[in-house]
Amino acid sequence: QRPAKMDEDKVHFSDEDDVQDMPAYSQNEVERPTGETDNPLLPVVPVMAQMKTVIWGTSVEISEASSKFKQFIMRFKKDISDEIPYYIGLLEEMLETEQTVLNLNCQHLWDNDVVLYTQLVQYPAEVLPVFEICLIELAQEMADGRHVPTLELRPYGLRNLVPMRDLNPSDIDKLITIQGMIIRVGTIIPDLRSAFFRCLCCKHEQEANIERNVIEEPVSCVTCRTRNSFELIHNRCTFANKQCIKLQETVESIPEGETPQTVSLIAFESLVDYSHPGDKVIVTGIYRAQPIRPSNNRRSMQQIFRTYLDVVHIQTSQAGRIGSQTQEEGETEDHISSFERERKEAALQELGRKPNIRELLVKSFAPSIWELDDIKKGVLAMLFGGTQKTFHNKGTHKFRPEINILLCGDPGTSKSQMLQYVHKIAPRGLYTSGKGSSAVGLTAYVTRDPDTGETVLESGALVLSDNGVCCIDEFDKMSDQTRSILHEAMEQQTVSVAKAGIVCSLPSRTSILASANPVESKYNPNLSVVDNIQLPPTLLSRFDLIYLVLDKPRPETDRKLARHLVSLYFENTESRESELLSKDTIKDYIAYARKHCNPVISDQACDKLVEGYVQMRHVRPNQRTVSATARQLESLIRLSEAFAKMELSPIVTEVHVQEAIKLVKVAIQESATDPQTGQIDMDLITTGRSATTRQLLTSMKKAVQDLIHSGPSSVKTSDLFVLLQEQSSVNIQREQLDTVLDTLAEEGVIALSGLRNRTISKLVS
Repeated sequence: QRPAKMDEDKVHFSDEDDVQDMPAYSQNEVERPTGETDNPLLPVVPVMAQMKTVIWGTSVEISEASSKFKQFIMRFKKDISDEIPYYIGLLEEMLETEQTVLNLNCQHLWDNDVVLYTQLVQYPAEVLPVFEICLIELAQEMADGRHVPTLELRPYGLRNLVPMRDLNPSDIDKLITIQGMIIRVGTIIPDLRSAFFRCLCCKHEQEANIERNVIEEPVSCVTCRTRNSFELIHNRCTFANKQCIKLQETVESIPEGETPQTVSLIAFESLVDYSHPGDKVIVTGIYRAQPIRPSNNRRSMQQIFRTYLDVVHIQTSQAGRIGSQTQEEGETEDHISSFERERKEAALQELGRKPNIRELLVKSFAPSIWELDDIKKGVLAMLFGGTQKTFHNKGTHKFRPEINILLCGDPGTSKSQMLQYVHKIAPRGLYTSGKGSSAVGLTAYVTRDPDTGETVLESGALVLSDNGVCCIDEFDKMSDQTRSILHEAMEQQTVSVAKAGIVCSLPSRTSILASANPVESKYNPNLSVVDNIQLPPTLLSRFDLIYLVLDKPRPETDRKLARHLVSLYFENTESRESELLSKDTIKDYIAYARKHCNPVISDQACDKLVEGYVQMRHVRPNQRTVSATARQLESLIRLSEAFAKMELSPIVTEVHVQEAIKLVKVAIQESATDPQTGQIDMDLITTGRSATTRQLLTSMKKAVQDLIHSGPSSVKTSDLFVLLQEQSSVNIQREQLDTVLDTLAEEGVIALSGLRNRTISKLVS
């Protein structure tokens, strides 16, 4: 027997050897006071009462963290006047709608408990499952007999947004937030979650779950004791959806002289196919490092690790904005409750009921650009867009709702600033330059995946701008091969690719906003738009609106413009900005109109459209000029629907049609006016030549034939040009004579020799 002296709550052993003979658990349950100065009357406290259950490898106590998180969920209120706690209301809404995802704003957690926020950021892989268990327990208490599914917690809104270039090894296994644009989304692949094994000898079945990304195969069978006898039954295993995403830095975050960097993302389950290429997103996830195996046949690993972000939350940087179609019907777009969303939509509807909403939008759009109200009105109509129409039962094709605009004019007229402003408003879309763009850069190019080695198709600017706006600066400096790509994209809304064994047609439902400078740097009013910017007429005719932005010296306007530019350098602009809408308000209003407003053309508006189109095509007596084509009628329909969306009107009225006709007339009067006659002629845009020019060339051709037949057998071009000028009552240009001579040479009437001052020889038939 062990000699021990028992005295109430104190336990003392006779010697040290007795303690060594005790079982291991007894050594942990008692504590012996040591040292001569210890008070022998102090009780020996059981160590189990002082021990805490913590997560392995961390200092996080499970019970304390669970208690704090439950108190945060049950007590947090965004406003003191709220009756129901914020997240309790979201849980109740989730139970009613059977949703499974709760978005947790980490800023709320920081304001309530800094320690809990720090534990979540430092140890997300260990703390997140604890929080989800607490969430399920709270939901079961609130269920009242209702079914409680497995809930997911998605934290977002960390206090620090980490740039991609600043990611380092100290961030591994921590919760971080990065921002960028998605450039590629991989295919959905299965990811093994639990394995099902069967013994080949006795058919014994056994399951193994994944632990720390590893599934341990059973070494021996518990029934027959046979070693290495298990086989994997794939049909009985459990898999999860997995997707690889490539995220690229945004243009604003790239330092000078650097190229954009990319980060690999891994998304699982409900986050699969949540975003698409071209989306600007804010991603929250766990930064992980994975060792690289040089060969599948070798167990050794390389010293270099491959890093990726295990995604727990994806948020569009401007959620719910233009063309935002990534969210499903039950999900919270802006991570707000339904009550707040309804209150926000009510404020936008109240804004749409203002009688001067169209003028207010024009004044608030790009306030740093002075006047140009007609151009701003057209660009706003492009942002709102027309109504998406698809008639399946009538055998008609799909109509294009996107509006294309071209800005052409003198340098220094704020064309590029207009493009930059539109690019910042549109969440989907890219800004590119004509000289720095190639055909494959606009459509798609084939590359090899560095991870799998497979040939993949990378999307170009037009495909990434799907359901958005593609801003192209220096449009006139594009190569002919690059411009030929835009013909299909601007009318058919697709981009066809056939390269490296990949044949497909990619969607490019994008509006194109382009700006071009004249060939001579200064716009020549004596020449047409086609001659000034040297663009093919087939491409110009696909633009709904063509605006000429000219710099005309006028003392009054110059003084007002100078005062406006000087006022931009002062900070005291409160009185002026108080009357305007903020940029965020304009974004929300455009997004709400595009998503919820689909106006229908009324009978009165239809009659007004027909009447306005006929008046635009009105041909004066003894004239053969065409002032409008069928494409202008389609542009009128799209613009009328866009103006109806500006007022959140469900019906297109005569007022909207009248405003669209006025806008088209302004654009046509500027761009399609014949400089020789001063009359509107759409042939300038569609064919590159006006009716007057065609008549002049016909008369010149007849006069040249008469001079050649009545004159000597050969004559110089310069001499013939002098004779024509003496006989003609109108001004004749040398280029027109060269065109006529080329036509006669093709017809076999004359023969040309030489380069500059060519010799004209008469052919005898």
